[in-house]
Amino acid sequence: MKIGTPKEVFEGERRVAMTPESALQLQKLGHECLIESGAGAASGFDDAAYTAAGVEVVKTAAALWKAADVVAKVRVPDTSEMKRLRAEQTLISFFSPVADEAKMKSAAKKGATVVAMEMIPRISRAQKMDALSSMANIAGYRAVIEAGNNFGRFFTGQITAAGKVPPAKVLVVGAGVAGLAAIGTSTSLGAITLAFDVRPEVAEQVESMGAEFVYLDFEEEQTDGAATGGYASVSSPEFREAQLAKFRELAPEVDIVITTALIPNREAPELWTEDMVAAMKPGSVVVDLAAEKGGNCKLTVMDEKIVTENGVTIIGYTDFPSRMGAQASTLYATNIRHLLSDLTPEKDGVINHDMEDDVIRGATIAYGEAVTFPPPPPKVAAIAAAPKKEAPKELTAEEKRAEELAAFKAQTKNQVMLLGIGGALLLLVGLVAPASFMQHFIVFVLSVFIGFQVIWGVAHSLHTPLMAITNAISSIIILGALMQIGSGSGLVVILAALSVFMCGINIFGGFLVTRRMLAMFQKS
Repeated sequence: MKIGTPKEVFEGERRVAMTPESALQLQKLGHECLIESGAGAASGFDDAAYTAAGVEVVKTAAALWKAADVVAKVRVPDTSEMKRLRAEQTLISFFSPVADEAKMKSAAKKGATVVAMEMIPRISRAQKMDALSSMANIAGYRAVIEAGNNFGRFFTGQITAAGKVPPAKVLVVGAGVAGLAAIGTSTSLGAITLAFDVRPEVAEQVESMGAEFVYLDFEEEQTDGAATGGYASVSSPEFREAQLAKFRELAPEVDIVITTALIPNREAPELWTEDMVAAMKPGSVVVDLAAEKGGNCKLTVMDEKIVTENGVTIIGYTDFPSRMGAQASTLYATNIRHLLSDLTPEKDGVINHDMEDDVIRGATIAYGEAVTFPPPPPKVAAIAAAPKKEAPKELTAEEKRAEELAAFKAQTKNQVMLLGIGGALLLLVGLVAPASFMQHFIVFVLSVFIGFQVIWGVAHSLHTPLMAITNAISSIIILGALMQIGSGSGLVVILAALSVFMCGINIFGGFLVTRRMLAMFQKS
C-alpha cells in the first residue's frame, strides 16, 4: 500500500503526520511512503530528509491524494480535501465525528474508510496509538511555558542581596494527561503547585509529583473510571457549587491558573468564573486549555490572548502542540505508525481492516459505505474497576471485650504450651548433660527467649532503624563470649570464639553501613 501525507492546509498548523523516521518504520511493514513537497518544512523536516529516508516527494496535494491508498494527516480535512477522498481509500486523521457529521456521512457515501485518531479507545493495548494523550502531554507542558512568558516573575523563590522573591503559586484544574504534564512542569520550575480533579483517585498521582491536591469538604459517589474511559464525568449541582466555592477561596492567592477540564462530547464546563478572575491579583495569568470546546473560563477568547481590566491575562490558544511542531510531529507520526502496524499484521504491505479488533473498530467512523460512529463499548475496560469493599461492621463494646478475652486466652494457651515444651526439653538435657554444660545452656536458652521477645515485638517497618540496637546486643554477646573463652571446656571456648568473630562482623559492618547512609544525607 502507498501511505501518503499531504501538507496541512489549516492556517498556522506546523505538524505533519509522517516524519523521515516513521517513514523508515512504515517501509519495514511493506508500505511505500509519499509526502507532499514542503509538508514537513514547518516542523524542521525538509524534502531532502524524506528523500534520504526513501520517501517519494510529490509536488502537489492533488497528485498525492490521487496516488495514495492511505492518507495520513493531522487536522480535520476541509471541504477541498473531502472532495479528493475517493472510494476504497483510507483516511487517518483527527476528524471530530460529532461536530463534522456531514463530512463523516460524505466519506461513508463515497465508500471510503475513515479512522478518527481522537476515537482511539483508552485501553492499555492502545496507549501507543493514543494521539490525544500525546498532544495533551505537549499542551500541558507548553501551557506552563506560555504562562511563565506572560507572568513576568520567577516561578521559583529567590533570595538575593536585593531582597526575597516568593515562589509563584500555580493551580491546575484537571489532572488528566495535560494536567499532569502541567503539574510536572510547574513543580520542576519551583512553583508551589496546587491541583484539583473531580476524581479523588488521582490524588496520589498529583502528590507523587510534588503538588498539593485540593480536597473538597464534600462527599459524592464518584463515577467509576472504567465507565467513562478514564475521563471525568458530569458532577452533581451540589458538588459543582462546593467546587466553585473552593475556587473562589483560592482565586486571590494563586498567580497562575491552568484549566484542562473536558468531558467527552460536551461543551467544556465553566470552572473559573468572571468573579474569580476579578478576585485575582494584577499580573496573574489564566491559561485555558479547553478553549476549543468553549473554555473553562467564559472570558476566554479562542485563539487569542486578552488582558482584563484588573490586569489578568487570559490565554485561549488552541495550537499548543503545533507551537512545538517538531516534537508534536514526532509523537503523532509514531502514533500513526503504531496504528498502521496493527492494520498490517502480516507486515506484507497489505491493510487488513479488522472490525473485530477493539482498537480498530473503536477508531473507525466510516467503513463499507456505512457510518460506524458511535462505536460499541470496548470489550476490555479502560480502567480496571476496583472491587467494591463492604464497610467493616462496627462492633459493640460487649463484642470488643469478648474478642479481647478470646485473644488473651489463646495467647496464654500458646505461651503455656511453649513453656511446657521448653521445660521438658531442659529436663531431658539435664538428665544426660554434665552440670557445667547445663549452666551455659540455661544462659543460652534465656538469652534466646529474651532476644526473641524483644525483637519479635518490634514492627517490621522499624527493623532497619533498629540496626543500632542490634549492634548493642552484639556488644553484650561479645562481652559474654570473652568471659566464656577462659572456660576450661573446649566446646565452650570454640563457641565463644565463633560468637566474637560473628558479632564483630555485625558491629563493624553495621557501623560502616550506618556511616554510608548518613553520608548520603550530608550536604556537599
